This record gives sequence, structure tokens and C-alpha cells, in this order.
Amino acid sequence: MARLTIVQAIQAALMEEMERDPSVMVLGEDVGREGGVFRATDGLQEKFGPERVVDTPLAESGIVGVALGLALNGMRPVAEIQFDGFMPPAWDQIISHVSRIRTRSRGKFSAPLVIRIPYGGGIRAPEHHSEATEAVLVHTPGIKVVYPSTPYDAKGLLISAIRDPDPVLFLEPKRIYRAFRQEVPDEPYTVPLGQARKVREGSHVTLVAWGAMVREAERASEIASSKGIETEIIDPRTLSPLDSEAIVRSVRKTGRAVVVHEGPRTCGMGAEIAARIQEEALLHLRAPVVRVTGFDTVVPLAKLESHYLPSPERIWRGIREVMEF
Repeated sequence: MARLTIVQAIQAALMEEMERDPSVMVLGEDVGREGGVFRATDGLQEKFGPERVVDTPLAESGIVGVALGLALNGMRPVAEIQFDGFMPPAWDQIISHVSRIRTRSRGKFSAPLVIRIPYGGGIRAPEHHSEATEAVLVHTPGIKVVYPSTPYDAKGLLISAIRDPDPVLFLEPKRIYRAFRQEVPDEPYTVPLGQARKVREGSHVTLVAWGAMVREAERASEIASSKGIETEIIDPRTLSPLDSEAIVRSVRKTGRAVVVHEGPRTCGMGAEIAARIQEEALLHLRAPVVRVTGFDTVVPLAKLESHYLPSPERIWRGIREVMEF
């Protein structure tokens, strides 16, 4: 069992699925000869050839449109959008066509494709390289939205996504691509889509976080623990469909909830999760649900990025707020 980073786990999943199923292919900007801007596809073109690992033009709408056509004709394409901020040109294809093809064809066609998206901030990148707009994607019916936070989950969830009969957007937290290693099985395995993971057991407050924010929540939990407050951390892993049952079950136990995400606050996933908690666990709440999020602004450049992203200290203040209510 190897100790892998998240980016290595993604590479392993792609390699194993391409070996298992000849209909699996990869396409995107620089995914072939260069191995991807983050090297997630390094070595794939050398092994499988340029017909299965395709370097495309700089045209996100074209990448997704071609992937849809391939999926409708027997392939299982894995398309890469190089950075999250490059998603808007692809939204027309995703929202107008990819997400609707099963409904439009009354079930005659499905689109077994994956769109990989290096996602979120924290790498001091230029403009259009650090956005976190998962709420827009989750608001689109007909697609699954997956967001791993560990190497083990990254490999298992990506394999599940590739094998899924419908389109999956696979959001990769680039801030922690190489932040830590974890033991990952050498053989293929799957992690079910739509099933949350309990990261930490606790009794006083539930923290809900995903992607790179899970590590920030864990660090905030250490601060809380030093002050006698035990937090329970739930990582949804899949944002659509969302495992509401796991979140609500935890909140019914702790009576308090803090939701953490780096995307903008207004109409973000935190608002949806808070609404579901209050619909299904209102009488168990000892305090209003608190959101610790990014701000309703464009993601700032490097000097201000650390002020924009939720930090352990900001999350701790949210924990203290619900505990002192």
C-alpha cells in the first residue's frame, strides 16, 4: 500500500481505469505531452497514446462539448478544465446540454463523463485561478458534484465517478494536492458517491466542511479541544447529491452546527446546509447555525488571499459563537 498525495491518487485512479476499460479516455489543455499543469495526467499519453490522452485547444466549451459527444457514442471521457476560474465558458455546455441529456432524450441517452476541475484558492495564483463556485454547479439538476479532501477519497471517488452512468463534476482542492500523504490501496476500489465521511467524533458542535476546508476545520478543532470543546467534523464528499442524513444525525447529537466553505457567502452551500439542518433538526438546535465562508467579492490576489479564505482562527470564532449563544 503506497503513501500518496491527492494528485498522485488521482493519477493512479486514471491509470487504473484506463487499463481496465478501453473506453476511458482523457482530454483537456496540456493533459498529454505536459502531463497537466499540476501533473495529474503525467505519463498517461506515453502509456496510452495520443488518441486516448488528447491535448485540446484552449476552448473550455469545446472540451466539454466534445466530451459529451464522446460519451453519447460509447466512450467514457474524463475532461479536464485547467483551473476553476476557466469554468464559465463551459457552463453553457454543462447547464444546457450535459446535465439535460437524460431528461431531453427521455432516458434514451446518458452521458457517462467526468469533468475534473482543480478548484479553490490557497496557491497565490493570478486572477481567474482561485474561484470556488460549487453552488452554481450544485444548483444544476442532472449532474453529480464531488469534492474529495484526502488521497484515499480522491482515488475511490474518482473511480466511482468514471464508472457512473451520468455526468460527474470532480472538484479537486488544488491547495492540498501535495499537502500530505495517506495510505492508498494499490488495487482499484470505489468510494460511494453521495455518502458523507465522519472525520472526527465529537459531542459539543458539528463542523461541516469539504475539500481543503476539512484540514482547516481539523486545525480549528484542535484549538477548540484545548479549551474543552469537542467538535464532530462531517465531510460530505459529494455535494450533489448531498448526504443530509449524516449531517442532520450529527447535529441532532451535538445541538450546534458550523458550516465552512471558501466560496462566496450569499447563496453558497452553507446556506443550503443550514436550511436543511433547520428543517430537519430545529428542535435539537441550541444555537443558530453559523457559516464561516469566503466573502461576496472577487477572490483577491496573493497579498489578501489569506484574509479571504476561512482560517482555523475564523472557524474557531464560529465555534465559540455557537457555544456561547
